[in-house]
Amino acid sequence: MTIRLRICNVATEKPIYYFQMHILIVEDETKIAQFLAKGLNESGYLSSIAYDGLTALSLLEEKNFDLVILDVMLPEIDGWQVLKTLRTFSKIPVLMLTAKDHVLDRVKGLELGADDYLIKPFSYIELLARVKSLLRRSVKTESEYYQVEDLILYRLERTVYRNQQKIDLSAKEFSLLHLLMQHQGELLTRSQIASEVWNINFDTDTNVVDVAIRRLRAKIDDHFQLKLIHTVRGMGYRLSIHK
Repeated sequence: MTIRLRICNVATEKPIYYFQMHILIVEDETKIAQFLAKGLNESGYLSSIAYDGLTALSLLEEKNFDLVILDVMLPEIDGWQVLKTLRTFSKIPVLMLTAKDHVLDRVKGLELGADDYLIKPFSYIELLARVKSLLRRSVKTESEYYQVEDLILYRLERTVYRNQQKIDLSAKEFSLLHLLMQHQGELLTRSQIASEVWNINFDTDTNVVDVAIRRLRAKIDDHFQLKLIHTVRGMGYRLSIHK
């Protein structure tokens, strides 16, 4: 999760805000993982470490990261399987690390959804440059926040407020609200929502979208007079101030 830090301008005593991006390092070699974490922390990022693929997937399902540095050779399940599974629920940028310099390995990683590839051994300077490039690419076209009436979503902080009250959302609920607010006033079909939020093809027998909308409404709308999430019967959902 991106963290918003508050510091103070000594001259004006006004707060200045900047954002720390959170990076997950998935690497089973302890020295390499700790070296990368130390370097990234010193470069102004937050970092967490997973030493195997199963732990990495558990963390990625529970927390919001801005980028993953993923080694191919891992215990339990390898980096290919981690990437394949990750892409079923997240579009987070992934930088693959591998000791192999084979074209087919690089092609495989890119086909599975990797955003970049770095071959071991590598210099930290090169890794840092690639990390910065991927993070810039992932956030450059998006607004820092979205607002509809008294509902505000801060994308980088991954926080939501309604009438100045903080609303706690799960990762999927946040992604769902983010999508609705990106397209405020527009009708989104169930298949569109399922594809964007869950990265799945919509099955008419699956009510995952409807259940998620009900849970989101309970947090966003139920305690407020103005309802913002509206059902378009037989078609989908819309977030707007009007039905």
